[in-house]
Amino acid sequence: MAVFFTADTHFGDVHILRQRGHLFASIDQHDETLVANWNAAVGPEDEIWHVGDFAAHAERAHCAAIFSRLNGVKRLVRGNHDSNRVLDLPWADSPVESARLTLRDDGREWRLFLAHYAHRAWPGLWRGARHLYGHTHGTLPDTTRSCDVGVDAWDYRPMRLAALVARQDASTLVPEELARDRAAGQESEGIRPRPTPSATSS
Repeated sequence: MAVFFTADTHFGDVHILRQRGHLFASIDQHDETLVANWNAAVGPEDEIWHVGDFAAHAERAHCAAIFSRLNGVKRLVRGNHDSNRVLDLPWADSPVESARLTLRDDGREWRLFLAHYAHRAWPGLWRGARHLYGHTHGTLPDTTRSCDVGVDAWDYRPMRLAALVARQDASTLVPEELARDRAAGQESEGIRPRPTPSATSS
């Protein structure tokens, strides 16, 4: 059984075409493409965590029809657009506001913190926990410990943890709490800290 992550599918949301209309001519084409991409990656026995905004502005029947076509054991971390028509779907467990889990992948144990909104600090950060979020539609830069798992950031398909971690490891942006601690440690040893990369440009 493999474990996948995704977010911000926005099934049935005609308003999402303001952002994705250059790729999809209609919301029907959008939904069909995302369903096909999901099922090409996720098998019936695989587990998938959806980190919020499964659907928006869609009829209850449409949400249920899309859900029934998607492979996998599906779990939801609630997003800001996930109303009762989404929350009432037959998720494997009751939807949650956030999740802390431990996952074994490629022979290594990973601690994860999942939330729809991106956090600048999160539970377990100091002990190596990785943060997976949605909501930002690929607009926030990755850090060495966090990234957006939404479809806009991942070619409109769910991803395995190995790919998510690889992208985090390639980032040069260190979460602020870790950067501060490293700087303090270097100063105490008489080492001048290197500047922390800035997320803003002048």
